[in-house]
Amino acid sequence: MNGLVLEGGAMRGLFTAGVTDVWTEAGIEFDGLIGVSAGAAFGCNIKSRQPGRAIRYNKRFAHDPRYSGWHSLWKSGDIFNAQFAYHEVPAKYDIFDDKAFDENPLAFYVVCTDVETGKPVYKQLTKTSFDCYEWIRASASMPIVSRVVQLEGRKLLDGGITDSIPLAYFEQLGYDRNVVILTQPEGYVKGPNRFMPLIRWSLRHYPKAVAASRDRHLMYNEQVAYVRRREQEGNTLVIRPDETLAIGHIEHDADRMQHIYDIGRRKGEATLTQVRKFLQEGGTTHQ
Repeated sequence: MNGLVLEGGAMRGLFTAGVTDVWTEAGIEFDGLIGVSAGAAFGCNIKSRQPGRAIRYNKRFAHDPRYSGWHSLWKSGDIFNAQFAYHEVPAKYDIFDDKAFDENPLAFYVVCTDVETGKPVYKQLTKTSFDCYEWIRASASMPIVSRVVQLEGRKLLDGGITDSIPLAYFEQLGYDRNVVILTQPEGYVKGPNRFMPLIRWSLRHYPKAVAASRDRHLMYNEQVAYVRRREQEGNTLVIRPDETLAIGHIEHDADRMQHIYDIGRRKGEATLTQVRKFLQEGGTTHQ
């Protein structure tokens, strides 16, 4: 089976959206998709077959205090407003195609972190619902600037804390040929989190999540090395930006968003033949 693995990276995820929008428009499909954080929040538009949606609503609401920013953090406890961004926008302002999502056979997974255990949680989302959107929100809920999301008896935050690039997990599920989209360039090495004092305070009731956050850079760099090995072995195709993407975790400049998205589109166009050949060699069930 062919899988698509989407790293997070907050607004760097618009690079990924640009890449995958080109592929979606070209009719390229996968057997399964797993997204982390922004990879989940933007990747759901692949299953609903709505290229262009992620860049469209992010630009539209770039300066809207109901959507994101310090006003939202102060009013709601989330820098991306939980109700407005994850429920009102897809229901009222930029309609998410629930029917297309539900009917698409693509297996769609998101990754979250259980703050009580400090371990990753993997959830397959097959049908849209309030809880479906909440799982996506949980996957993208960054520490410090997000409240813990409670779902199915778990307390959840950003999946990138514990499994930033879930290639190994997808391989365990049987996806033996995978395309991985990273949001950092070749050679990037993550360092210790400079916001650890704030993370320790914000997660003071969850020591295992604090420990996972402290060691995240070690986990991430090991995963990058694993991805590189699998790439060299030939069963993984890795798409990376050519240089560091100059965009903030929280971004209000619509032109900068468009620029990062356009970089992704150019990469998507440049790799179109390559990814199509890779999937055909793996015997994908889609055309």
